[in-house]
Amino acid sequence: MSDPREPMGEPVEEPTPVADVVGQAHEGLAEAEAARRNPTIEEQNASADEAAAWQPAAPEADAASADADESAFATPELNDAHAAGDTRADAAAADRAAAADRAAAADRAAAADRPAVGDDAEPATTAVDEASAAPVEPAYVAPAAVPTQQQPQPQQQPQPIFVQAPEEPRPRGNRAAAGGIGIIAAICFAALYLAAGLAIGLVTGDLTGDKVGSWLSGELTTWGLWVPTAVFFLAFWLLGAIINRGRWGVWVILGLLVGLAAYGGHLLGQLFEAQFWMITAQQGAQIVQDQLFAPLAIAALVIARELTIWFSAWIAARGKRMTELNIESRREYERTLEAGPQLAD
Repeated sequence: MSDPREPMGEPVEEPTPVADVVGQAHEGLAEAEAARRNPTIEEQNASADEAAAWQPAAPEADAASADADESAFATPELNDAHAAGDTRADAAAADRAAAADRAAAADRAAAADRPAVGDDAEPATTAVDEASAAPVEPAYVAPAAVPTQQQPQPQQQPQPIFVQAPEEPRPRGNRAAAGGIGIIAAICFAALYLAAGLAIGLVTGDLTGDKVGSWLSGELTTWGLWVPTAVFFLAFWLLGAIINRGRWGVWVILGLLVGLAAYGGHLLGQLFEAQFWMITAQQGAQIVQDQLFAPLAIAALVIARELTIWFSAWIAARGKRMTELNIESRREYERTLEAGPQLAD
């Protein structure tokens, strides 16, 4: 149906006051709001039909509802009334749309004719759309499926494998062996030194055959025997600690020092035998002077020198073997370092 407010015939462009345009816009909005708030009977029926269409009907009521719909529209008068209601609803919707367009045009015109700031003319009031002022419930919008971003898995770092580095081989020494062999050499020195004293006593006549046993038992507990023996052992071991794994030729040359030490041990033993702490310095010097070229002092030097030569051959042979083992251990250590760490199967 046509709007009675629309002019008949061809539109004539003539200036329209801003107040009239605003008033017409307000009237159109008011009518649209009234039509929205007071729906017609046909619109109510249409709304009810739409609501009923969304409700699932029971299987037993499907046939009854179908018969009721056929009986409701069986007569031409009812069909005409229903068609007239649809026409009026469409016309009302068109009127509301036209009123909204006129209100928007009026707002734009009022904004164009509004004087600038500072002029004497008062600014025109803008139309307020009551419908737009009403709170509008936000429609529910289903959230879009957000693709889950797969978290990057941390890369598996190779675990460090701790391998114990091979220990550098310690060089094998020969000093302890020199000390052990020196004990054996010292026992031999004591026996030979005692035998030399017995022989010298028998030759000089200071000792007879029937007194040999008593002399030997007495000499075993005297300072004159054990002091030179102890000095020989200390000199032998000290030389072995210096030479260590040295060659036998070094022992042969430096063995004379051990002999001289044993010679001095003999002199010191005679002083201990005379208890030098109980005598005067002159008496002590006289004892040393008497023993400088004594046969037993010379025998101590020779015995110590010879024992050093023979027993040092044993020490030198062992020192050579230790040197070879040290070289082989060093080569094995270097090969292990060059090969690097090896994982066990």
